[in-house]
Amino acid sequence: MTVTARQELVSPAVRNAIRSLATDLTIRIVSELWQDHGFVPIPPDELKYQDPGQRRTEFMLYAEGVDWSDQNQVRRALLVFEGFIRACRNPDEQGTPRWLEDIRVRLERDGFTLDKEGRITWSNPPVLVRDLSTLSDASGITIELERIRRDLTTDSQGAIGAAKQLIEATAKTALQELKIEVDKNAALPSLISMVHRELKLDAASAAEGPDGSKAIKKILSGAVNIAVGVAELRNQGFGSGHGQASAPSGLGVRHARLTVNAAVTWCELILDTLSDPAAPWRKGKV
Repeated sequence: MTVTARQELVSPAVRNAIRSLATDLTIRIVSELWQDHGFVPIPPDELKYQDPGQRRTEFMLYAEGVDWSDQNQVRRALLVFEGFIRACRNPDEQGTPRWLEDIRVRLERDGFTLDKEGRITWSNPPVLVRDLSTLSDASGITIELERIRRDLTTDSQGAIGAAKQLIEATAKTALQELKIEVDKNAALPSLISMVHRELKLDAASAAEGPDGSKAIKKILSGAVNIAVGVAELRNQGFGSGHGQASAPSGLGVRHARLTVNAAVTWCELILDTLSDPAAPWRKGKV
């Protein structure tokens, strides 16, 4: 089985730029900046990074222990980075130093904003942060998540198109995990119905207990309508993927967020059910 690594939320380019700041600090300060936010170093014999600089090496003892695809760890690591910037910044210097501008540009490429006070925030936060490494191939899902993150606040049509494609990628990935062949020309509503049926999320095959309750059935029916509605919105010309004579008017970020959040709700339902060892679809499976 080929395991697809989770997407890193902070690129090596940003980490390398922050690492270079360690050169101007003491080893004690480098370690304290990490430890102040709950990080611990990995054993030195496990460090793959090689550098004659002790301060940069100290930085990497902590950095290589961070799961850069985990949103909570990344949030804490960004606070560490802010500490490095503050420690290296000269308060009397006029203007923005070149090294700080370089870090700002690298952060922007990753979807972060660096303000004048040195605070780092997410411009476009990740919309679906979960462990996809248990899937045999999560690349289709990962690509659409990256498109959504990139386009959510800057290209509403692009984000809506990517939301529809995220649903399609999730449906096909789930069916692939279930070893069910899929017609490459199958329409999205058919894929959605197939996934719900195979995972026993449809009304006809709902199990006893919470999954078979009227309330859950209503929610599941609504989930189907959500997924189909995202596809219809895109097909009506509000999402990318179809050339048009005129661009849709009145389309804004709020429409993109609504569509993306709807798509993510459905995708999380499918991925959660697929990975749940106690899910009804597993009964009778070897």
